[in-house]
Amino acid sequence: MRNPAETARTLSEALPYLQRYAGAVVVVKFGGNAMGDEAAMAEFARDIVLMRQVGVNPVVVHGGGPMINDLLKRLGIQSEFVRGKRVTDKATVEVVEMVLTGLVNKRIVQAIMDEGGRAVGLSGKDDDLMVCEPDDPELGFVGKPVEMNVQVLRDLFDAGIIPVVAPVATGMNPNETFNVNGDTAAGAIAGALKADRLLLLTDVAGVKNQAGEIVTQMTPDEVRAMIADGTISGGMIPKTETALAAVEQGVRAVVILDGRVPNACLLELFTDQGAGSMIRSTEPRIKPRR
Repeated sequence: MRNPAETARTLSEALPYLQRYAGAVVVVKFGGNAMGDEAAMAEFARDIVLMRQVGVNPVVVHGGGPMINDLLKRLGIQSEFVRGKRVTDKATVEVVEMVLTGLVNKRIVQAIMDEGGRAVGLSGKDDDLMVCEPDDPELGFVGKPVEMNVQVLRDLFDAGIIPVVAPVATGMNPNETFNVNGDTAAGAIAGALKADRLLLLTDVAGVKNQAGEIVTQMTPDEVRAMIADGTISGGMIPKTETALAAVEQGVRAVVILDGRVPNACLLELFTDQGAGSMIRSTEPRIKPRR
């Protein structure tokens, strides 16, 4: 059992960060293994509720790839791939919408409610939050956000409600539905809100340099150089590209961090050391590293 004095000291040390983030908008992309683990889901939900309780305005954006794959398999719907990316035809996008806006979205909402918070689930279709055009015609109904209407999120903030957003969007034409990459959706929402932070929770500790060490803070130019020389590769490329786009749109900082670490979001926001790899253009006001 932890010494009560240590708990009190931790709370006291967090005061500058609690003050710093009071009223701030923090967009959190949630996904990976934690989504299928009840204990990890409950811990994540507790952290989000705590953030709201101390005055932060969190927005949760989630994925759901494993659940989509499972239902496609059970329905006997075969997936085709172009350059390693899934072709999303009409049948597939219907499954995507069912899984993301139904099963996954409501599971996260319920977890937040179970921890004492207030949450509402919605998708990019609601109130035209996210309007897309095809990202690549060969990929079918995979969308690229081109119009963002985030007033509905601000209205929920004002009501003390945590928005939980499924990355499914409407198109420019009637009755169009697009599947949007979860990181891309989170970046677009954060950019439209001019969020203070975008937290991309992943299954890795952050961006590594050529020596295999986690880089705790980078500028956009440094990220581009690391992509160009191959230091950043594979699945980390789209995450860092999302980060660059978000910073360009006015997000103060993007952090790529390991969502498997207990209380990862709280470590990043409310402690000296932070967590993961931060990408930002300007120097911080409070934290020596962040």
